[in-house]
Amino acid sequence: MGISPYLKEIGRGSAGARDLTREQAAGLMGQLLDGECTDLELGAFCIAMRVKGETPDEMAGFLDAIDARMAKLPASSRPVVVLPSYNGARKLPVLTPLLALLLARKGLPVLIHGHSTEDRRVSSQEVLASAGFKAQPATRSIATGQVHFVATDSLHPGLKRLLDVRRAIGLRNSAHSLVKLMNPIDGPALVVGSYTHPEYAESMTATFRLMGTHAMLLRGTEGEPVADPRRTPRMDIFLHGDTHAVQAAREGPLASLPTLPTQIDVASTAHYILAVMEGLLPLPEPIGIQADHIVRACKAIEAAGDPSCLQSLAASTP
Repeated sequence: MGISPYLKEIGRGSAGARDLTREQAAGLMGQLLDGECTDLELGAFCIAMRVKGETPDEMAGFLDAIDARMAKLPASSRPVVVLPSYNGARKLPVLTPLLALLLARKGLPVLIHGHSTEDRRVSSQEVLASAGFKAQPATRSIATGQVHFVATDSLHPGLKRLLDVRRAIGLRNSAHSLVKLMNPIDGPALVVGSYTHPEYAESMTATFRLMGTHAMLLRGTEGEPVADPRRTPRMDIFLHGDTHAVQAAREGPLASLPTLPTQIDVASTAHYILAVMEGLLPLPEPIGIQADHIVRACKAIEAAGDPSCLQSLAASTP
């Protein structure tokens, strides 16, 4: 039937727009992903949702459509840590690959998926490639202790098309939020979601609950799913959608700030990450804390979602 009936509902402006049900949202997103709309309709959807804002039910419906169409990686022997990396470096180095390598060293399989929508930012994919990690297809399971990067178009080309609308209109759209919430693994996984503004924390929390997701949620570094190396943020763990606060936010910067690269280019960032992994430079404390909470969360998933495996470091870490 086309997406015009949906556009009439969501495109009436911030005051007049009507919300979609979860089922309607799934139908709309399904048509977008399947390429059943023109570029004009695609742009209209992105602007309409940008003005209206997504409800948790709409986000859940969008995710239902993605889940039904996405090429998923086979399950691994342990829960896979999923790190969505789409923002890249703006003022600070992109340290998502550092978190990934640290988690792999701790015996977990790790997936980074992403797609660059801004040429001016350094991406995790570029840093990983500089360190010798090539992009992988979305057909291989990830062994314990391994890191795979999978490009978004390998998961679903229609999702990449949605992300690429930003290059045409200069604005983020619903897809930029969806990729931080979806689980591309056909089996147990922990999705590490990050936000930049408090209102997104509320909407992401509501969506994780609706979807029954295993996840971590924190205010990341410039939208990346890694703790700011200069301060420790609040961290919540979701097991089957139930929230568990595992780390309280600490006010202000650390007592001793880490030594970070002065440049955020690909070579400087890769050199810094490898130096930390080789023990030549200290690991930033907040990233170490985040990794420990992720390990505990994966153990809880392996114990059939038993929250007793979650022991906060907040009280024991100075």
